[in-house]
Amino acid sequence: MNRTNAPGSPAVTNAPATFQVKSFGCQMNVYDGERMAEMLGERGMTAAAEGTDADLVILNTCHIREKAVDRVYSDIGRMTREDGSRPMIAVAGCVAQAEGSEISRRAKTVDIVVGPQAYHRLPDLIAKAGRGEEAIDTDMPADSKFDTLPARTRQTRPTAFLTIMEGCDKFCTYCVVPYTRGAEISRSWSAILDEAKALVDGGVKEITLLGQNVNAWTGQDDRGQMQGMDGLVRELAKIDALKRIRYTTSHPNDMSDGLIAAHGEVAKLMPFLHLPVQSGNDRILKAMNRSHSVESYLRIIDRVRTARPDIAISSDFIVGFPGESDAEFEDTLRIVEQVRYAQCYSFKYSPRPGTPAAGMDGQIAPELMDERLARLQAVINREQVAFNNTTVGSRTDILLERKGRYPGQLIGKTPWLQSVHLTAPDHAIGDMIEVDILSAGPNSLAGEPSRRKAA
Repeated sequence: MNRTNAPGSPAVTNAPATFQVKSFGCQMNVYDGERMAEMLGERGMTAAAEGTDADLVILNTCHIREKAVDRVYSDIGRMTREDGSRPMIAVAGCVAQAEGSEISRRAKTVDIVVGPQAYHRLPDLIAKAGRGEEAIDTDMPADSKFDTLPARTRQTRPTAFLTIMEGCDKFCTYCVVPYTRGAEISRSWSAILDEAKALVDGGVKEITLLGQNVNAWTGQDDRGQMQGMDGLVRELAKIDALKRIRYTTSHPNDMSDGLIAAHGEVAKLMPFLHLPVQSGNDRILKAMNRSHSVESYLRIIDRVRTARPDIAISSDFIVGFPGESDAEFEDTLRIVEQVRYAQCYSFKYSPRPGTPAAGMDGQIAPELMDERLARLQAVINREQVAFNNTTVGSRTDILLERKGRYPGQLIGKTPWLQSVHLTAPDHAIGDMIEVDILSAGPNSLAGEPSRRKAA
C-alpha cells in the first residue's frame, strides 16, 4: 500500500495488508502492543518482516517522561519514504490519550489517534482512516476492551505479560497515569485464568502479572468469594505447566498480609519484588502524595524478607522533585544502602503538564538533577554488583528465554530476575535447566549447565 500526502489533496489508500507495532515505555505498553498485533492478525493483516516497509505503523507511546511528545512527532516525521509515500500512521497509548486531536492538528500525516483504553476499536478506526474520515478515539469506555480482544494463541516466547488490572487511583503529584489510563479497574477472575491457561497451552512457562498498581487487584472467584491478588496467585499456581509467576508494578499501600505470606508459601511465585519507594525522605514522599512513610515502607520490606529470606527487592527513585534539598536527597542514598536493593530504576524528575507537581515552587535546576542522579546511580550500581556477587558459586534453575550475542550462546533468567549467559548445546529456548553460576558482572551473570546432581 502506498499512501501519498500531496499538498492540498487528501491522502488515498487501500486497506493496509501489513502492519508494524512500535511500543515504548512500560511492560503494559508491551502487552498492549502484543494484543493489538494479535487483533490485527485475526483480521487478516500480517506483521511486516524485519527491515521491510509496513502499510500501517502504530506508535504505541509512553507519556511518563519529559519530551515524550516531542519524540512522537520526531518519529512521525521520519516515516515519509524517499519516493514521498508513507504508511498509514496510528498514534496509540498514553501520548494519544493526553494529546488527542492535537496530534492530528500538529502532524497532518497522522491518520489514527487511539488511547490505551480504546485500542480494541482499532480495526474500525483503520477502516475510517481508509475512507478518509476522522479516526480519533480517546474514550475510556465502561465496557472492558479485554472482552473484545481475540483469544491468546501460540506464543513465540516462553515468557508472557498478562494485564490483570489497569488505571490508578493513587494520584501521585508527579504522575500522569490516572489521567491517561483512568481509574483502577480489575479484570475478572475467570478472564485472567482463561488467558493464563491459553498462554500456557501456547507454550508459555512464566507469566508476569501487570498493572499500574498490580497488587490492588480484587475480584470474585468462581465461588463468589472476594479475593485479593494473593488468592489469584495461588489459583494460577495450580496450572501444572506454569512454572513461574511474577508481578509488577506494586504499591506499598497494597502489600496485603496475604500477598506477603504468598511469597513464603507459593513456590511458583518468584523471589523478586519490585516495590517503588521513590524517595527516602518523608517530606518529599508527602509532597509526592505517596501515602506511605519511609518507616512504613521499611516495615513492609522486613516482613517480606521474613516470609521469603532470599527475596530480591527492586525499586524506583525520582531525584530532583520540586523543593528537594541536599539533605533530603542524602536520605534517598541512605535508604538504598539500608535496603540493599538487587536492582533499581532511577530518573530525574520530569514536570508533566497537568500534574500538581508541575506547578510547585522550588523546581530543581537540570544540572543539579544530573549530579544527584549520577550519585544515586553509583550507589545503586554498587548494591547491584554486590547482590550479583552473592550468587557466584551457587546453583539455581533458569528459564532459557532467548539467544545471546555469540554463536551457541543462550540467555535465561534466575528466580531473582538476573540474566545468565551460557553455552548449552543440548538445550533450547523454553527449557528450564539447572545451572552453576561462575561469575557476575554489574548487569548479568555467567553460568554453565550443572554437571552434578543436586544434593
